[in-house]
Amino acid sequence: MVSKKTLRFQNKNADLNDISQQIVRRLQDERYAVQSKQLPDGSVIQAQKAGILRDLITADRAFTIKIEGDPNNFTVTVGVGKFIQNIAVMAVEALLLSELFLAVDIPEMLWTEHVEKGIIKYINTVVG
Repeated sequence: MVSKKTLRFQNKNADLNDISQQIVRRLQDERYAVQSKQLPDGSVIQAQKAGILRDLITADRAFTIKIEGDPNNFTVTVGVGKFIQNIAVMAVEALLLSELFLAVDIPEMLWTEHVEKGIIKYINTVVG
């Protein structure tokens, strides 16, 4: 099973960089280790829960958010993927592949669903 959800927004005239920064701050406030990379048409954010929860869930997995498009027509893709040690040096093309989002087992699916619902709700609030 692949864990990936895509939100589509049109006619919002949104600042994609601001949305990305707000998501990063929110995840950091929730004690995630966060890294992000600006792309020509958006950004990619990875967040990994530090501590005991990370050890209970597979440690090489990360919550990944990809924002792409333009201010009036953009998508936000949310899912679980393999943690990339240095997102800044990875080829941008690799970030666009569906392989970024990996199959997950039952405990991860439950955790992922819980986290996805929270971040998706937050993204919808930020975008308006």
